Amino acid sequence: MHLAELRIQNLRLFSDLATELSPGWNAFVGANGSGKTSLLEAAFLLSHGHSFRPGQRDVLSRIDSPGYSVFGRLVRANGVERRLGLSRIAGRVEARVDGVAAGLGTLVESCAIVCFEPGSHELIIGPAEERRRFLDWGVFHVEHDFLRQWRRYQRALRQRNQALREGAGVDLLEPWEAELAQAGTSLAAMRQAYAGRLSPILGELLGEFLSELGQASFVLNRGWKDGVDLAEALADGRDRDRERGHTGRGPHRADWSVGFEAAPRREHLSRGQEKLCALALVLAQARLYAEHVGEWPVLCFDDLASELDQTHQELVVAVAAASEAQVLVTGTELPISLKSGSRPVRVFHVEQGRIRA
Repeated sequence: MHLAELRIQNLRLFSDLATELSPGWNAFVGANGSGKTSLLEAAFLLSHGHSFRPGQRDVLSRIDSPGYSVFGRLVRANGVERRLGLSRIAGRVEARVDGVAAGLGTLVESCAIVCFEPGSHELIIGPAEERRRFLDWGVFHVEHDFLRQWRRYQRALRQRNQALREGAGVDLLEPWEAELAQAGTSLAAMRQAYAGRLSPILGELLGEFLSELGQASFVLNRGWKDGVDLAEALADGRDRDRERGHTGRGPHRADWSVGFEAAPRREHLSRGQEKLCALALVLAQARLYAEHVGEWPVLCFDDLASELDQTHQELVVAVAAASEAQVLVTGTELPISLKSGSRPVRVFHVEQGRIRA
């Protein structure tokens, strides 16, 4: 799949932008603060419904603007075109697919874009919420029932938490615990199956990127004790949950970690190694998506030259080139690994919210 066209209105520095993209390599070059990252951010919004940068949603809007909108024309491998849109005006979010209002789930399902950027190392050292979000995006694209079960679980979780805060008795808690246990067990099984498919792909990439650390492992903690049913875990935790006012066990507490023979814990990794782990995770997820769907997602690399040394830049370029995926890359100048001329690159110059090819 590839983005054939991207249009942006009132996002960050961009007031009104429309550009056509190459189905192959696209490089956005410009000074720091010129808006390069915002171009990748706009594309990412169409595939995730949120930015990869931290902060409140309203900061995405251009200053003095009531909101922003992003439009993309996506071409799938079979030639089918999808017109995708996302806007947030005066706090109201609206997604559109082929000109028809749609839920965020439908938008995300229609488009797959992954991104490696300076904050990606948070996948390794950041809060568990970021790792769950990463994992669930991947599960969503390979398990058709995931979104229904996730929504079912979230609804039951809100109801049980409210009941806990109100001091409800067992008779009021048990129905929500039964719902939580059914949906949560299903969610955990889907996540575990996905982790099982992701692990060997990730291991292969980490073997290329961080061979000095030895064999890698990907370990998923489902959010409650192994060997115990979720219904039993919820019942056992009622008293403690009442004291805290929220549910302490379940898939909403899940987490995962990457470890190596020479660095079994994330705290053993250097910042550079954290970045390479995150990069391997992004590419592994993209490859697994391609195996399941039959086409690669769009690959985005923000400020590649400053994030990776020359050797690892060349490794990434080789992996991306072999995939034949569309690539969007940014930098203050064209990365050295793309200057050889061995592959055509369309270069865009970005200057304070303006772009020219």
